[in-house]
Amino acid sequence: MKQTKPRPLGSLLFYFGYFTALLVIGVPMTLLAIPFPLRQRFTLLNVYNRFVLFWLTITCNIKYHFEGLENIPNTSHVMVANHQSEWETIILHTLKPPLCTVLKQELLNIPIFGWGLRLIKPIPLDRSQPAKMLRKVLKVGGERLDEGLSVLIFPEGTRVAPGCRKPFSKSAAMIACKAGVPLLPVAHNAGEHWDPKSWIKLSGILTLRIGKPIATVGRRADEVIAEAEEWIEKQLAEISAVPRPVKHES
Repeated sequence: MKQTKPRPLGSLLFYFGYFTALLVIGVPMTLLAIPFPLRQRFTLLNVYNRFVLFWLTITCNIKYHFEGLENIPNTSHVMVANHQSEWETIILHTLKPPLCTVLKQELLNIPIFGWGLRLIKPIPLDRSQPAKMLRKVLKVGGERLDEGLSVLIFPEGTRVAPGCRKPFSKSAAMIACKAGVPLLPVAHNAGEHWDPKSWIKLSGILTLRIGKPIATVGRRADEVIAEAEEWIEKQLAEISAVPRPVKHES
């Protein structure tokens, strides 16, 4: 069993650095990034992301263990990952940018944070118009891939606590199948250390695994997303300290 320990003092120090860096690093880098091409914007904005990841390790004694980094394609792809915390939204953008994320439209209105997001061509969703959401994801996601970018989608649609399970949406597979690009599955246990419902972080080893790209050419979207979900669930069962729920067949 993996040993974790609450870090209340370290968590206070982490958030002090987190918000201070947002002003000291985030604002200057956002302003500097404006005139640059997209790839250079990612480089500048990731300075803040890399600081947050480093500071989390120092203050809360959270170590990172990565597996499968060599599986990330050098060409455009659609990445799918389980969604447990804010950590994965930070780390995945640093691995092999540019990576455009499907996200809630409200995030773009957050001062500083939202300004930076707008510069890296996200795919914002208006949840007040659910009928239009899927069409927009398919349309804009396809456009991003045509531009040579990659797309990140959290197919659960929201954060799901460790030990819980939510069926995957097939929108990511639909985009990948239509464009003929691979689907890249990612699994992690970040929620066991960075609980979005608590300000206290837990020390320990945070594991992230990247699977081999899943071929999409000539395949159905439901078949592709089922393969990705099965792989992610298998990894979570191995790396999670919290038992995984049993999938009930319908």
